Amino acid sequence: MSATDPLGRPSDAIRVRRDRRTWTPEDVRRLGMTTDLETAAEIIGIGRTLAYELVKTEAFPIRILRLGRRVVIPVPDLLRYLGILNQGDGQSPSLE
Repeated sequence: MSATDPLGRPSDAIRVRRDRRTWTPEDVRRLGMTTDLETAAEIIGIGRTLAYELVKTEAFPIRILRLGRRVVIPVPDLLRYLGILNQGDGQSPSLE
């Protein structure tokens, strides 16, 4: 019998959550001017399925750009949502 967490999930499910990448402000800035929906979802802490559902219902918390079937997120808007880039400070993400 495998170990479970207090909610009855297998302990390996806990490990997967801990293995998620931790995004620093510098990491987000290094993404460039846009990023894909899955990366933005990971950064704000939601899953891929929920992210696509929020886009479908026009409830994604950050402005999206539709390029044909592709959905991209402007990194400056993502930074603003995270409270890293204020709307009036004029800073832009580094493109280095």
